[in-house]
Order: sequence, then structure tokens, then C-alpha cells
Amino acid sequence: MAVDMNGSGAYAPDEPATIMYIGQHETQRKDSVTGELLSRAQSVGYDMLTAPITTSHFQSRVLATLQEHVNALGDSSRPESVPLPLISPLLPVDTDLTPEPSNSSLIAITSPWIDLASPDPLIAHISRQVFNLEVAYAAFCGINNVMVHGPVSADGTTQYARTVLEALGLGPYLQLHVLLPMSGELEQDVSADGTHLAELARERYTAPVDEDEEESEPELYGSWEAWNAIRTMCNYSSRLTIALEIPRQLPPLNLQSRWHSEPVRLLVLPRTSFLRNAKGYPVLAKMHQQYLTRFLRLRFPPWVILSDVGPIPPNDQDVVNGHLPEPTPAEAATTANDKPKDPVPHLRYLRHQQQTQPSRPPIERFGQGYQDYLQSPLQPLTDNLESITYEVFEKDPVKYEWYERAVALALKDLRETLGEGVPIVIAVVGAGRGPLVTRVLQASSKTGITVKCYAVEKNPNAHVLLQRRNATDALWNGKVTVVKSDMRSWPGHITSTGEAGKVDILVSELLGSFADNELSPECLDGVQHVLHLEHGINIPQSYTTHFTPIATSKLYSDLLSRASTDLNMTIGDKWELPYVVMLHQFDFLSVQPTTEEDPRTPDVKEAWSFSHPISPAILEQASKRAGGTTDAGGWVGGDGSNEHNARSCKFTFACQDRGICHGLGGYFETVLYASSSGQKVELSTNPVTMEEKSKDMISWFPIFFPLKTPLYLPDNAEMEVSMWRQTDDRKVWYEWVIEVYERVGGKRKKLGMSELHTSRKNGCLM
Repeated sequence: MAVDMNGSGAYAPDEPATIMYIGQHETQRKDSVTGELLSRAQSVGYDMLTAPITTSHFQSRVLATLQEHVNALGDSSRPESVPLPLISPLLPVDTDLTPEPSNSSLIAITSPWIDLASPDPLIAHISRQVFNLEVAYAAFCGINNVMVHGPVSADGTTQYARTVLEALGLGPYLQLHVLLPMSGELEQDVSADGTHLAELARERYTAPVDEDEEESEPELYGSWEAWNAIRTMCNYSSRLTIALEIPRQLPPLNLQSRWHSEPVRLLVLPRTSFLRNAKGYPVLAKMHQQYLTRFLRLRFPPWVILSDVGPIPPNDQDVVNGHLPEPTPAEAATTANDKPKDPVPHLRYLRHQQQTQPSRPPIERFGQGYQDYLQSPLQPLTDNLESITYEVFEKDPVKYEWYERAVALALKDLRETLGEGVPIVIAVVGAGRGPLVTRVLQASSKTGITVKCYAVEKNPNAHVLLQRRNATDALWNGKVTVVKSDMRSWPGHITSTGEAGKVDILVSELLGSFADNELSPECLDGVQHVLHLEHGINIPQSYTTHFTPIATSKLYSDLLSRASTDLNMTIGDKWELPYVVMLHQFDFLSVQPTTEEDPRTPDVKEAWSFSHPISPAILEQASKRAGGTTDAGGWVGGDGSNEHNARSCKFTFACQDRGICHGLGGYFETVLYASSSGQKVELSTNPVTMEEKSKDMISWFPIFFPLKTPLYLPDNAEMEVSMWRQTDDRKVWYEWVIEVYERVGGKRKKLGMSELHTSRKNGCLM
């Protein structure tokens, strides 16, 4: 058990409606954005509009002020004595915006002609004033969403970021969205019709242009690098997000995945991103449709902004119930050379996409609302789970079916070993509300092999339910012996003569998101004394833990915003605890060599493994250490009786593309049973093997090991991850550390290292 969805419990198989908020943007908007214009936009199906904060009059006034200052510098014998120019507060003629209730449906646009990243201090000074005046006025008018164009030059990104950080303090509810291209430059030249301040930078502050560099291809990750610098300086503020422009030609999949992992709040679709179909209507290419679907499946999908696709139609346009009518057969037969009659075809097409989104995978439907939601792992040994928590796991369409198959195979193998007619003793340890007991009885019925079934459960509340099921369930029908006990204290099967007998099959579902994080090894060690020494079978027989480095700014930002100790924790630091989480908005940093069929297969390493039953010699040695008859010396915090369940590993991951590591994503695989005939029943949450071994299984979300300080990776970096499973005989915890290297001239150079993270204070109690 690993997913605590307390408070939900209800699983709705019906697909929730796809939510898509669509806005309209014009880079050179001619009409003032009034309540009447907004009403017209909403009548045809738009949800919002963008609005420039200031008018062309304001731009002219700023340029005039700048020119006056330049003239004063030229006329003065002591230019250093000339004070920097000041932009006076806004005048009514400088802006069309006023405080209105409808402003909640507007996205304000700062002036695209300023250059916050200018190397010329005069231009930067003027730009900062314009920017601050506009943002402050938008906040005053009650417009909380403000879109600002990204830095003009990569060289000035730090300066740009510093200004944005200050602007976030201009309003407590202010949301800044930085407009960035996926790579290269924006599709639309926003300064085509006017003077951009970047053009006025004085020559002595601008570096000479390298002709070769000017003609070279833009840096593929340049735009992402700029964003990373901006959000890092702004300390991953949750009020700073991305307005991502989607180009006509999408970049490679690795860069698409990187942007998908970032906090994209606005998806900007320019007119140039659309193709024309045979009838002349705008459509998105298949790759664009798939990319849009990825964003729409996020827990909080971004708003879609249609840019320069045509003006808002006038009031006399034929509108029926807020939507344009479907085209007539004659209109539908329009040739590619004819102009479509629909004045908002791009909007209509997106609404069609909204209504025809493909179905979500079962795990996404099951976890709706829990994507990227951090939860502390369960501690079923120390906590008595609530019924609703058990209920959530019982909805899994795969896990219990696979358990039944494993039990059936084990029964058939034992029948060969023990002979016909010999009842087989099966104990479900940690029975919960009894789903595995039901599956054991079903496997017995289907194979025709008689079983003697025990249900062992320490939770006194679940024990009540187990007894009631045994009395009322038609399948159970009093055939199950219900035992209230910690499995480690249970003496085992009692024979007809009253003597303690051995169990033939032990069945448990003690695995957590990282396999062993809910102490399955310790529990199964403790109950192994009841298992038959020669032919006893454990289900599961073995399990392995796996991990890979990931970028997830969403989870890192969430952790930053939490108090140092959270109600979701017991004691200790929030960075020292692995979290159960349905990873959704993230990116794999290390991928295997790509193929056309699967171009983004992550490199997931196996950390360690456990198998059951373990060697009796190991348990005997542990018993001696616990009894004090064997002293290994130097063991801190205990006698070392659980040392055989400690583990460690060290692996190197090749990271082809630059990025930021925020932590590790953890998974597991388990062999429930491998029969003598070669049949094998397995479960997996590993993204590489889950599809093959247990497709559509929903019982476990991955686990996330965070980094307190994210690590930057250059292109072709190597990431070395060391991890330990530690124990002091009273509890179990994890420790992890990451190092980053690059190879220069054939030599390995260390670039950075995280601190050692340890969950010891929040360890799982034995």
C-alpha cells in the first residue's frame, strides 16, 4: 500500500470533461479593450482577452523623454552631472484601462518595446520605470495576470530577472507570465510597427556583432536557459510562470518534454502555428495536437491564447447561443482557394479539440486531482489505516487479479509436491479488509485445490470487518480463520491435534512505492518462522527497487512554499523525507538510446533487491545479535540484528541534455511467483517495464527523493547517485547524495554535489 487518498475514496470511471480556457491576443491591438469588446469576445466563445496596459501616446512620451535626456548629455560639458531621466506617472491618455469587475477576464500585456536586459544603463533605467509603472497600474486595476516579454538578450538575463523579482512585490496577487519561445525567437515580431528601445542602445555599450555567430543556428536550449536563470533568481516563486509560444515547427521531443515539466500557465498559439486543411480551415498538425493533449492532462492545465488569428467579430455577426452555427453543406464544400466564412475558425477548431480529447489512461483517471500532490509514505506498522484507505487500493483492476494468478500457480506446484488431497495452508498476513483472502479462496475454487486459509491482521478495526465478512460473505462462509495479531508475533497454523504447524504459502501486500519503504523485508523476516522450511512459498517471492534522476520544478516549488516542518510529516526537515507522489509534470534527465518507436525511454537503474524466504542462517545470526550473544562491535543505535536488511548502491547516469535535477523518482518491480513450469507473475511501477508486466495497475504511485538545492547539469553531463537503506534495529531510513561530472579533454571534472540527505528523523518504525 502506498497511495493515501484519504478523503476521496470514490472512483468515478467516467471521464471528466476536458477543461480549456481560451483567450484572444493581438500583438498590435487597435481597439480599446472595453467591457463591450470583452462581451463580444465571450459571446463567440472566448474566455478572456489580452489588453495592452499603455497606449502609443505613452510610448511617444517615453521616447521624447529619452531624446531630451540624450540631447542634455550632448549639450553638457559634464555629462555625469545630468540626472537620469524620470518617467512621470501615467496620465489618462497613457492608458485605456480602468478598474472594472470584468478585469478578471483580462491578461495585461506590458510594453513589448522596452528592454529590461539592455547593456546600456540608460535604456535599462527607462525600461525598468516603464515596466514598474505598468505592472503597478495593472495590479491597481484588479488585473492579476500580466504577460511580459522575455529578455531581448541572453547576456542581460540576470539583470532582467532582478527586475522581475522586484515586480513580484508590486501586488500580493500578481501573477507574472514570461513570454518565451520554445527555442530560437518568437514567431511574431512585436516591434515591427514601432521603435524598440533595444535599437537605441548607445554603441559604446553594445558588443560588436560576430557575423559567424549571427548566421549560426540559435541555441536549442537558449530560451530554457533564460527561464531557468529567471526562476532561480526569483526563488521558484509560484507567482512566476511561463507564457510559452508554440512554433509552427516543434523542437525535438527532449526539449518538448523539458518545457512540459516547467510551470507553463499560458500556451500561446500564433496564427503561423496552424496549417490549412483541404477546405481552407485552420488545423494543428498531429504533433501539435498530441503536445496540446499532454498539457491539457495536467492537474492545472494552462490557458490557451490564440495570437493574431483575427479580430473579434462585430455584434451583428450571426451568433446562436454563444456559438457560431455549424457550416451548411455548401459552406463545408468550400474549396481550399475560398476564404472560410467563419470569423473565428481557430477558436472553433480548438473547441472541437476540447470535445474530442482522447481518453486518459486508467491510472490518470484514478489519480485525477492527485497529480504532483506530495504525500508522506504510509506507516502501516505504527498506524492503523482507515477503511477508506484500504478501499482505494481495492479498486485496482490489475493487482488482485495478478495475485490470484500467482496463488493459483503456487497451489498447482504444491499439489505436485505434497500430492493430491492434502489441504494446503495459506496465511494472508496483513489482511486489511480481506481482498487477498477473497482472491486466495477464488484461486482455490478455480483450481479445485483445497486450502486452509488464515487472515492475520493487527489493526483492531479491520479485524472487526474481517470477522463480519467471514460470517456473511458467501465465498468465505466461515472457512477463514481470522487472527488478531502482529504477523511477527503470530505462532502460526494450529493443527487438529492442537500443535503448532507450518504454513505452506504466505501471501502479503506489504510493498510500498519504493518496494521496501513500508518495511516488507522486516515484516516477512518476522513471520518466516511459521513458513514450512522445505517447501514454503512467499508471495511475493522477490522485489527490486529502481530510481532515475528527474527535473520537477513543480514539486520543488511546492516544497519551498511549505513550512520547515509540515503537518504531513512527523519531525525533521521537509527536504529529508521521500514523498509518495503521482509524478506528472516532470522530465527524465537520463534517457536510453532512442528509437523511433520509443524516443524517450528513461534510464532507470535497479538499486537493490530482496527475496523471501531468506536463508535461515541469516535469521539465526540476526537472532544471536538481537540476544546479545554475538557482538560485531561498532554498531550505533542497536545490536545489528537488522543489518542484513541494510542496502547501498552507486550508479552513474548519462545526461545528454542540460537541465536541473530536483531529485530522484523511485519505482519497484516484484515477482509475485515464478512457477516450476516457467510461468512468472510480476508487478511493476517502473516506467520502462510497467506496460509489459502490469499495465493499468493503479495501486502505487512513484516515490520522490528531493534535493534541497537543485543541481545544474550541462550537456553530456554524468550524474553519480549514491543511496543507502539504513537501519538501527528500531527504524529504517534512506540516505541519498548526487554528484555531477563532465568530461573535458578525456578527464572527468566534478562540477557540483548535493548535501547528504537523510530521512533518519522520519524513519519508518519497526
